[in-house]
Parts: sequence; structure tokens; C-alpha cells
Amino acid sequence: MRSWNAAVWLYLDRRILALFILGFASGLPLLLVYSTLSFWLRQESVSLTEIGWFSLAGTAYGFKFLWAPLVDHIRIPVLAARLGQRRSWLLCAQVAVVATILALGATRPGEALTLTAFWAVALAFASATQDIVVDAFRIEMLDDEEQGSGAANFVNGYRIGTLAAGAGALILADVYGWFWAYAAMAALMVLGMAVTLWLPEPLRLEGPEPACEDWRARFQNAVVEPFREFMTREHWIVILLFVAVYKYGDALLGAMANPFYADMGFSGTEIAVITKGWGLAMSLTGAILGGVLVARQGLLKALFVTGVGQLTGNLAFAWLATAGKSLSALTFAIAVENLTGAMATAAFVAYLSSLCSVQFTATQYALLTSLTAQARTVFAAGGGWLADHLGWALFFLTTIVVAVPGLVLLVWLMRRQVNGVSQR
Repeated sequence: MRSWNAAVWLYLDRRILALFILGFASGLPLLLVYSTLSFWLRQESVSLTEIGWFSLAGTAYGFKFLWAPLVDHIRIPVLAARLGQRRSWLLCAQVAVVATILALGATRPGEALTLTAFWAVALAFASATQDIVVDAFRIEMLDDEEQGSGAANFVNGYRIGTLAAGAGALILADVYGWFWAYAAMAALMVLGMAVTLWLPEPLRLEGPEPACEDWRARFQNAVVEPFREFMTREHWIVILLFVAVYKYGDALLGAMANPFYADMGFSGTEIAVITKGWGLAMSLTGAILGGVLVARQGLLKALFVTGVGQLTGNLAFAWLATAGKSLSALTFAIAVENLTGAMATAAFVAYLSSLCSVQFTATQYALLTSLTAQARTVFAAGGGWLADHLGWALFFLTTIVVAVPGLVLLVWLMRRQVNGVSQR
């Protein structure tokens, strides 16, 4: 065990510092596909129903486990020999992210919505591929005792990346227009590319490499074994269902939050300062509290307490919908929603990490995060239709109702004392 001084100095290790930038690069594209894009669409008079269906643009995040084994095992010609397996894939994914951000920013949603949807899907695919590589890179680059510090720096960078793509893009769009806002986000990706070239290729811990002609063994190792191992867990189907729906209510709210702000009459700058700046401060506080709760109460109990707690954030938004345009009411609702949501997220991420076997971390982590992404994409796609037909106040109350099945599944697991944690 490291001393306190050694633990503090560990954060100055260049690999740990670099993970902050890689986290930033991973977080940056997300809102450009989701809430920032939805606000832009609403400004272009796109209907709420169409905006809701736009959440399907991020389907790639929900299915990245399908091509995670390819990223793990296919070598990119020329680049792999020069940079290595991980860095070559990461650099290519980052170049694709830059190109698709620029292409998306150059579209005109009010005139050619289909083209906007195409580039949103392409950006999500490039971003999801970057996530696959970064997660594997992070795990393989660090020793076991360094994983906590690396994850903390990565998550902090991710949050700053979402802040830049949320508050930063909204402010730039107010002043310079949407193309230049997206172009600025593309330029920030250069930081991640520089770190990719700067870091050494991680040493990968693998079993014996199958012979080139033994494609069956390659398929077995890359695709079958990670899933087969997970299916040996007790009640694994219930665990996967719980993972898929635990954050459903939160995701449904998040998918329609920016169109709600626009309908309430808040400006892009007001949204940026309150929901992104103030909201980030509340999220950082909530993440710390969630981590403390996990340490003191254990994973499952912390998941239940924070899961119930995050429903108060949805309730605060229902109240805001009845209060009308009020900066003080918005500030209060954002504080409650971001604080409780971050507490639940901290507990949930800890749970997902505990489910992964060390020999299959990349593919299993991609599988689990893909399931959570379904709540942001397929499951939340009807959010715009609900808001159109129910009105905002009743819509936010509905987000509370749809969160209940996740808590019911969690109680079922708790009563059977099933945590699904991998035997490392």
C-alpha cells in the first residue's frame, strides 16, 4: 500500500496526467451528438418528436461491444507497426472524430435534416470506437495500484470535455454560429491526438497468440470467451437487465433537457452558465459523495439509496416546468438533479467495473457500457413524443415512473444477495 505522499505524487505521473486529456477527448463528442445537438435542432424549429428520435443517432454507443473484439485483434496496416495496436487504433478513431464533428457542424438541420442525422450517426460511431480503445489503453497501461488514480483523472477529464461541448459550444454558437462552435470542438481534439502520439504503447497481458490460420481459436478468444465467462455468473440475465434500465429515467430526462430549456425561454448563455458550470460543480460534489457512500454502505445498498435519490432530480424538473422561466428555480433544479444524478452514477460505475474479469476487461466493459447507452438511445427515443403529448410537467413525472423497474430489479438482487462481482 502506498503512503499518502506517494499517492499524491502518483497524480503527477505522466501516464496519469495523460489520462485526463484522453478523458477530455472521450467526453467531448458525446454532447455534440446529444444535448448540444438537440438544442441546435430546436433552434432550427425541428419538432420535439423528431428531436426525440435523434437520440437514435447515438445507437453506436449501445452496440460498441459488437466491434470491440475487432479493435482488440485486427492490426491496422503500416500504423500498427509504427505506433502499436492500441495507439494506431486510437489515432485513427480520433481523426475520424475530428472529421465527423466538422461535417456535422457544416450541415443545415432546418433544410437537410437527414444529412444532419447521417453525420450524427457517423460521429457517434467514431466516438464509440475511441471509447473502446481508451478504456483498454487505460486498463493495460497502469498497474493495479494505479488504476484508481488513473480512473479518477480520466473521469475528471471526461467531465471537463462534456463541459466544453456543452457550455463552451453553446456560448460559441450564440456568438459565432453553430459551424464555428463545432469547428472549435474539433480543434480541441488535437490535444487527445498529441497525447496518443506522446504516450508509449502499453504492454498487453495476453495468452499465447493463436496461429494465423487458426481462425476458430482467434474467434473463441476474442468473441466467445468474454461472453461465456460472464454467463457463468449467478442470475446474469437479471444483472444485465438491471444494468440496462437503472439509469433509464435519468437518460430520458437528459435527452429532452435542452429542448425543455429552449421552450422555457432560457438563452444559450444562461443554459451554459447554470446547467453546465453550476451543474458541473454539483456533479463533482455528488460523485465524491457517491464514492463515500459506496465505501461505507457497499455497492448494492449504495445503488439503491442513490437510485431513489436521483428521482428527486426528476421531481425538481417537474416543479420547474410549472414554475415558468426563473433563473433561481433553474439553479435549484439543476443543483438537485446534478447532485443526486452524479451520486447514482458514481455508485453505478463502481458496480460496472466490479463486474469485469481482468482477462476480458475491454470486451466485457464495452458490453456493459453498451447496455447503459441503450437508455440514452433506443429507450429514450420516444422522449420527444411523450413531451409533445403529455406536456413538460407530466413528462418529467413520467420519467420517475419509468425509473421504478430498475429499482425493483435491484431489490430482487439485494434480497438474493447477488452482486455479480467477478472473481478476480
